[in-house]
Amino acid sequence: MLSREERDAEAAVEQTHMTVIPREQHAISRKDISDNALKVLYRLNKAGYEAYLVGGGVRDLLLGKKPKDFDVTTSATPDQVRKLFRNCRLVGRRFRLAHVMFGRKSSKSPPSAATMKGTPPIV
Repeated sequence: MLSREERDAEAAVEQTHMTVIPREQHAISRKDISDNALKVLYRLNKAGYEAYLVGGGVRDLLLGKKPKDFDVTTSATPDQVRKLFRNCRLVGRRFRLAHVMFGRKSSKSPPSAATMKGTPPIV
C-alpha cells in the first residue's frame, strides 16, 4: 500500500506536462554536467525513479555558462531519496526538499514530481 506522499507523487506525474529536449536539439554534453549531479541522476534512475536536470543549471548550460549547482526533479519522494543517499538532508516544511551534498557542492531534489507541474521551484 502506498503512502499518501507516494500517491500524491504518482498523481503529479500523471498531470505533468514536461518537455524533454532531445540531445540532437541542444548543445549540452554530459561533460558539461558535474560528476555529482550525474551520480544523483544515475542512482535515482537505477533505483527505478524518473529524474531530470531542471532549473538554472540547465538554463546556464544552454547559455554557455558554467552552472554553480544543479537541480534535479524526480518521481521519488524525499524519504526515498534519503534512503539512496547517505549525504542527503531533508529541508523545508511546506515544500520538502532532499538536499544531496557532495563536499561543498550539492544537487537539490524537489519533494516529488509535483515540482514538474508548477509548484514552487527549488531554492
